[in-house]
Amino acid sequence: MPNHPYAPENNRPTIVLVHGAFADSSSWNGVIDELRAAGLPVLAVANPLRGLAQDAQYLRSVIDHIDGPVVVAGHSYGGSVMGEATEGAANVRALVYVASFILVPGESTSELAGMFPGGELGAALTSVPYLAGASRGDDLYIEQDKYRAVFAADVPEATAALMAATQRPIASAALDDAATKAGWKTIPTWSMITLDDLAVPAESMRFMSARAQSHTVEIEASHAVTVSEPASVTEFILDAVRESNR
Repeated sequence: MPNHPYAPENNRPTIVLVHGAFADSSSWNGVIDELRAAGLPVLAVANPLRGLAQDAQYLRSVIDHIDGPVVVAGHSYGGSVMGEATEGAANVRALVYVASFILVPGESTSELAGMFPGGELGAALTSVPYLAGASRGDDLYIEQDKYRAVFAADVPEATAALMAATQRPIASAALDDAATKAGWKTIPTWSMITLDDLAVPAESMRFMSARAQSHTVEIEASHAVTVSEPASVTEFILDAVRESNR
């Protein structure tokens, strides 16, 4: 495992990782291994995927209970949640968007996903009604036989099959919820654009990254870049850590 140079030991941020829809915290496992090897404390949050406001409220409660500085990295819908959660969060140094959404207030995740052509996720989704106490709605899953092609084409077939079986569904309403906050307007941002992405078109990511004036890199990878290219994702997060520590 590579040894990554890092910032002074007395100023180490906690890296908070936020997964998106159709994945879970284990999608960050390879990144977690490398961040820990670099000497950084890491917490992969279990994103509820129930609604933008409540998902953001949950993430913010986690961030607010971390002592010291924080760098937050979000994948896919996790970026939507991250932007909503971090407005006014004084301990957050940097936001790292990984194949992700950078929303302005009034925009929804589904709106930005469909702004440019090239996305194939919609046709691969199936809707299942859910009931949880007084809450009811429709959960969206990726059909398992379409999961690898649309979401994780550069992930080994056996691994992609496990990801498909263990995917976390998202309440369909969450994708249509409009953002009300934008933490990225006052917190420095980094954005990784995945060029072989069939879930979120690269042009959509480019548009959002340019608008947010993010430090941007492009990588030939599928949407599941945290699984297929953990070393590249880790190095990008560490770039944000180094630059935000200056």
